[in-house]
Amino acid sequence: MEQTMFTNEVILSWLQYFSKNAPINLAKLKMLDITGKNKNLIPTVMSNRAVLVFTDAGHPDIFYDMWNAELGDCDIWYNEGSEPSGEIKHDKVSDMINRGINASAAMLILNPNAATNYHIGMENSRFSCGSVQYVCREVRAVIMNKLNLGDQDNICIISGESIAVEAAMIAAEGSVIAVEYDRRDRNTMQENVKKFDLNNVTIVESLENGIPDKLPVPDIAFIVGSPRIGSEIKALLSINPVMDFVIYTLDFEVLMSLPALFRENGLERTEAIHVAVSRVNSKKMVEPFPAPWLISGRSIKG
Repeated sequence: MEQTMFTNEVILSWLQYFSKNAPINLAKLKMLDITGKNKNLIPTVMSNRAVLVFTDAGHPDIFYDMWNAELGDCDIWYNEGSEPSGEIKHDKVSDMINRGINASAAMLILNPNAATNYHIGMENSRFSCGSVQYVCREVRAVIMNKLNLGDQDNICIISGESIAVEAAMIAAEGSVIAVEYDRRDRNTMQENVKKFDLNNVTIVESLENGIPDKLPVPDIAFIVGSPRIGSEIKALLSINPVMDFVIYTLDFEVLMSLPALFRENGLERTEAIHVAVSRVNSKKMVEPFPAPWLISGRSIKG
C-alpha cells in the first residue's frame, strides 16, 4: 500500500470536521490526495461538485491555477491549521489567487458548475493553440473508446497530443508518456499539460533510451502512424512484451505495412475500423474531415 501522511484515521477526522462545519453531503463527496502523487486536481474539480482535497505544503500557485482554469466561482472551505479543528472559513477561489498552501491540511472545494456530464471527445477549442492540428472530436471519441482506459492504466502516446490530454484525465491514477519528436509539438503539449494541470503526463523526445526511470511500464500504446512505426513498435515491445496497441493512420503505405509488421513482432490484429466524419457548415455545405483507419493489436504471447 502506498504511504501517505493522510491515514484512514486522519481522513476520518477531517470528514467529521467538514460534515459538522460545511454544507456537504458525504454520499456525494469525491476525495483526492495530491501529496506525493501525480494526481490531477483541476480536472477532478471540473467534473465534481464537491471535492475534499488532502494536500501538503508547497503549492504556492494552486488557487491561481484554478482561477486560470475558469474555476474562480468555486467555494473553498478551510481552516488555518493542519488539524481538523478550530474556526472554519470559506472564500471564492477568485479571492484566494494570491494565496498558497504552506502546511499539510485538507480543504473542501465546492463547484456548483461542475461538468458532471463530461463525455469523451472534448471540443478542440479547449486545447492550446500551437503547432498541432488536432483530430476532430468525433474521431477522438472513437479512439478513446478503443483505448478503453481505466483509472489506473499506464499508456504511451506517440504524436497524439489531444489523446494524451483526455487519456490523462481518464487514467487519473495511472500515467501517460507523451512522445513528441518535434520541439514545437513538445511545447504545445507542455502548454496543454499546464492548462489542464495534468500531473500524470511525462513528455519525452523519443523512446531511444527507453522510458524515464521510476515511471510505470505502459500497458497500452497509441501511435499515430508514420514511417517510424516499425521501430516504434519494437521499442515499445522491448519495454513491455505484452503491450496492446491502437494505431491511427491516414497513410495508405503505413496501413498496408501493418500486417507484416504485426507478424514480425508477434502481434495479432484484433480490430480494424475506418472512421469517416462530415459536418454541415454555416454555408449548408457538407464539410468532410480526414477519415483515418484505427488498427488494434495485441501480443500473441498475451
